Amino acid sequence: MRQILALSVCSEVFPLIKTGGLADVTGALPAALRPHGITMRTLVPGYPAVLAQLGSAERVLEDPNFFGGAARLLAGTAAGLEVFVLDAPHLYARPGNPYVDGQGRDWPDNPQRFAALALAGAVIGGGMVAGFVPDIVHAHDWQAGLAPAYIAFSEGRRPATVMTVHNLAFQGQVPASLLATLRLPASAYTPDGLEYYGAIGMLKAGLRYADRLTTVSPSYAAEICTPEGGMGMDGLLRARAHRLCGILNGIDTQVWDPGQDALLPAPFSAGDLVGRDLSKSAVQAQFGLKADSAALLFGVVSRLTHQKGMDLLLEALESLLEAGAQLAVLGSGDVAFQEAFLLAADRYPGRVGVRLGYDEGLAHRLQAGCDAILVPSRFEPCGLTQLCALRYGAVPVVSRVGGLADSVIDANEAAVAAGVATGVQFWPVTAAGLRAAIARVAVLWANRLAWTRMQAQGMAFDVSWAAPGKRYAALFKEVVLF
Repeated sequence: MRQILALSVCSEVFPLIKTGGLADVTGALPAALRPHGITMRTLVPGYPAVLAQLGSAERVLEDPNFFGGAARLLAGTAAGLEVFVLDAPHLYARPGNPYVDGQGRDWPDNPQRFAALALAGAVIGGGMVAGFVPDIVHAHDWQAGLAPAYIAFSEGRRPATVMTVHNLAFQGQVPASLLATLRLPASAYTPDGLEYYGAIGMLKAGLRYADRLTTVSPSYAAEICTPEGGMGMDGLLRARAHRLCGILNGIDTQVWDPGQDALLPAPFSAGDLVGRDLSKSAVQAQFGLKADSAALLFGVVSRLTHQKGMDLLLEALESLLEAGAQLAVLGSGDVAFQEAFLLAADRYPGRVGVRLGYDEGLAHRLQAGCDAILVPSRFEPCGLTQLCALRYGAVPVVSRVGGLADSVIDANEAAVAAGVATGVQFWPVTAAGLRAAIARVAVLWANRLAWTRMQAQGMAFDVSWAAPGKRYAALFKEVVLF
């Protein structure tokens, strides 16, 4: 069978630039697809952090006026990834976060910045780069949503297209007045095209014009086709449901390997959990918690937002503490939640600890040292936190939504008896539901033999990219060859 060439179009890719799980997925896919006869290169904006990691690169295309300034398309290797980098300083030469300024406000020219990325993907897809003519263009989230549209509108070569939704909540709605600026045909601005509640829908464009649609878990694929979960897109998604599937994400099991993780005080495995005790002590020390190996230690590694259910955790906090448990929180987000957790840490010294921001090493130690990881999201397309928890022997406590429902087997009586339970699910997603889940966890914790068995079952669960890579490859081959 011939080798299939694929182009991934994305606004971030690990380890070059990362703000969330999108980067983890786009960084892992090329290696996951390679064993299945698919060669993937990644197109990413030329942010300063990306250019700094790009080795010797070939200039393959140039445009003196690409969305308001000169741009070059560079081809090279960065951090082991084969990449195209859109070097357009007027769009991307800015410090910090790829999407917002230092005050947390969207860059006002984000429509042009990510339309440029999408159009560059369409140009490559059209065969304009010698030596790399992709069979398929894979667009990720709203930032690349216009790529399938540009390809659909083009008169030249048209590769197959796949659009992946990582989070439907972020839709890229931009003023209709930018239609010509974004090089979009006026004929496309209709309810059956790009128009979305009086604006241009960048994500809608991808959902409307791509040959196939995917999202990052089977349950989320079903949820977004409903009025409750579709966020205004459910009608379009139901109409295209025959083109939509959910493929559960994996994680990099070399980066997340408790037996080889240099970020931990000591390695450990399902057969020898002594290293977890050292990580627990380290977490308690770093978060100012009382040194107590017998205390049930809950952890949070999350954005501190309403979507992630942080208000529910704050409401349930006293119940957690009444159970004799401790809480360590790592994350950042809404100022009100940050302040509320800091206040809780002041109110309950030695029992609640908080670190604002993100620290990769500390995130690894939390997964390795906490007894349970809380993920009380109101909706969760996939979630990677619970996958890392399973890998590291931390029992995930999750709401029964999206990828959380697909990746954690609830420790109900039958699952415990059958020896398949890997965590605790709760529903409805309310403070009362979370309190009940915390109470269940406390009961399970009291039976250390059963708890250790559940940890081992979670650590044996395959959270790698092996199965997702196979599913993506099958989809790519279907859309390209048929």
